[in-house]
Amino acid sequence: MRAVLLIAVPAVVIALLVAALVDLAMIERHRVRGLPKWAWVPVIVILVVIGPVLWFLVGRARTGSAGDDARRPLAPDDDPAFLGSIGRDREQEERIRRLEQELAELDDDDPKN
Repeated sequence: MRAVLLIAVPAVVIALLVAALVDLAMIERHRVRGLPKWAWVPVIVILVVIGPVLWFLVGRARTGSAGDDARRPLAPDDDPAFLGSIGRDREQEERIRRLEQELAELDDDDPKN
């Protein structure tokens, strides 16, 4: 039992340390809380067990937080800019159709025929 603990505990601690450092490296800067991103590295490494736990509980912003929602891309039917562009596209297509019709009428009124 003692041999298992001597192998398992350090393995879990190292796995937690590596997971925290990889997560810190991969996360976007705006999702880091508490300290700047670079300052979390020594906290995680020096405070071997507590540092990674602090990172996951305090330093990493949750995906469902209010600040994250503001940066999250919207679905097209929820995006006001996209919905406005649909109206502009329709108006532009209608204007092009009217201009083409006017040009066709001008071609029909050609005095050479």
